[in-house]
Amino acid sequence: MSDLFSSSSSDLPAGLDNEKELQEFLLVEREKAKLQAQIHEFADICWDKCVDKPSTKLDSRTETCMLNCVDRFIDVSLLITNRFAQMLQKSAGGY
Repeated sequence: MSDLFSSSSSDLPAGLDNEKELQEFLLVEREKAKLQAQIHEFADICWDKCVDKPSTKLDSRTETCMLNCVDRFIDVSLLITNRFAQMLQKSAGGY
């Protein structure tokens, strides 16, 4: 029986044979988890902001609010991502 904290190479996803590959794999998985958490948080924020009372259909006001909320979220996410990329380029170019 395998211990939860020990693993053999057969327990790892295919292609993860060394420690560097494993670290990269774990980093990607952490980033995926962060993204999922952000999406859930965002959905909660937009829901609380836009939905007064749950029903079987969205009225036009609620639909418009949700669309605007999503659009602003995407705009801000892209802005932050682009700024971060610019900062990385500047810091990498400075060396």
